[in-house]
Amino acid sequence: MVKLEHRDFSVGGDKEEARDVSVSGQRLQELGYAVEFRREMSLFGVLGMSFCAIGILTGMSSAFQTGLFSGGPLGLFWGWNICSFFMFLIALSLAEICSTYPTMGGLYFWVCKMKPDMPILGFFTGWLYSMAMVFTGASGNLSIALYLASMAEVGQGRTLTRIEITAIAWAMNIFSGIINTIGTKAIGRMSAFNVWWTLGGTFVLVITLLVKAPVKNSPEFVFTNFQNFTGWESKGFVVLLGFLQAVYTLEGCETAAQVAEEAVRAEILAPLAVVGSIAGSWLIGLAYMLSLLFAVQNIASVKATTYAIPISQLFYDAVGPKLTQVCLVVVLLAQVMAAITNFTASSRLFYALARDNAFPLKKQFIALNRFQAPYWGVWVSVLIGCLISCAYIGSAVAFNAILSSAAISVMLSYMQPILIRVFWPDSIDDFGPFRLGKWSWPVNLAGLLFCIFICVLFILPTAYPVNVLNMNYSIVAVGGLLVIITINWFWWGKHSFKGPVKTWVAPSPSLH
Repeated sequence: MVKLEHRDFSVGGDKEEARDVSVSGQRLQELGYAVEFRREMSLFGVLGMSFCAIGILTGMSSAFQTGLFSGGPLGLFWGWNICSFFMFLIALSLAEICSTYPTMGGLYFWVCKMKPDMPILGFFTGWLYSMAMVFTGASGNLSIALYLASMAEVGQGRTLTRIEITAIAWAMNIFSGIINTIGTKAIGRMSAFNVWWTLGGTFVLVITLLVKAPVKNSPEFVFTNFQNFTGWESKGFVVLLGFLQAVYTLEGCETAAQVAEEAVRAEILAPLAVVGSIAGSWLIGLAYMLSLLFAVQNIASVKATTYAIPISQLFYDAVGPKLTQVCLVVVLLAQVMAAITNFTASSRLFYALARDNAFPLKKQFIALNRFQAPYWGVWVSVLIGCLISCAYIGSAVAFNAILSSAAISVMLSYMQPILIRVFWPDSIDDFGPFRLGKWSWPVNLAGLLFCIFICVLFILPTAYPVNVLNMNYSIVAVGGLLVIITINWFWWGKHSFKGPVKTWVAPSPSLH
């Protein structure tokens, strides 16, 4: 299906590493951009960026109850594999485009290049996706606070207030900003470390759960048991609602594209990281999920838990209080790295948008500090994250709506470049080395249909009867975000944004 073609963009150099940097630098210049960042990220670092953003341990742990209560083990197992397959197809679609346009900005830049006659599409994609990354980062930092609150409940029997939890989330937002301000090397090393942490952490969790659980469930329970705590009568619909857990967990593979201008041989490494992160997460997530399903002692107990994160109850029932703390620490540190990575992606998006006059205060947002970090984008992400966290004090329902809107916004952002590839298959005439060949159109079509299906599923009520407390308000949050972006387009964007702005022009040949 996938063919990696060799394309020689080299401009010379004695060492292989220097040659690789020059290859990516020349490709960037071909796309109209001057080289601004040092290329210091290896495949492991770029792959780690996507692994961090996906956060297989964190997404699975934080959203596990969604599938457990909507379809139970049957829905979780089959939903995970079905969704992983379609997310893999989406990753292939995005990787092919990423290889062609290995630049910072990712989805936004791809849409601009493929449909230059419709700048509004690029503008909407860029703003929608950047806000989704900020919201996801804020969600991750609140999750960190909730994991710490659960550890306090398990270890000390102390229940933290919403104000205390929000204060911790604020501290984590600021911490994420500080780490991102340090620059490329720190984030790259952290991302590479996260790959090992995910592998090692999954091994620790799987072994702990399978060895210490007092009762091991049967294979029949793990693969066929159906649970329904939603109130809906349709078994099929209930199982579909459980798909949201898998999609929420697997979003983020495209994050590798956000650091394409900081990676060696980005036109090869970035698409490999996009696809590899989904393939790896599929397998790692399956191993972790199966251990949870074999070890869960009482689903009703998890449903009735008072812990801030429901999976804490599953750990507690299966392995006891001391090992529960160990399990939570493993997931907690993975969540810290994932949240940091989200702000890395959002700050790079702000940089890319400002570079092309699609974001105000261009001079400030394209400025880099001595650590090669676009610090304005970093700290705007922190500010928005702190403001969003405040919603948790007043209403957990309102905060959850904002977080759901982030997941929908990511899928809507995925849909834009894939939609162009389906309806305008000739929108790319000079592919990069990562190509799908004859499989490109059917893969893109399958990815597009899945994106549409999931976006509809994300806005449906997840409980019945529907009331003001269990209503799915994500459609309101997404609608509000789209209204803000629309107003901004007509008020400001349509006058200043015409598409990508070239920052590098090939020198004219000397005449002798």
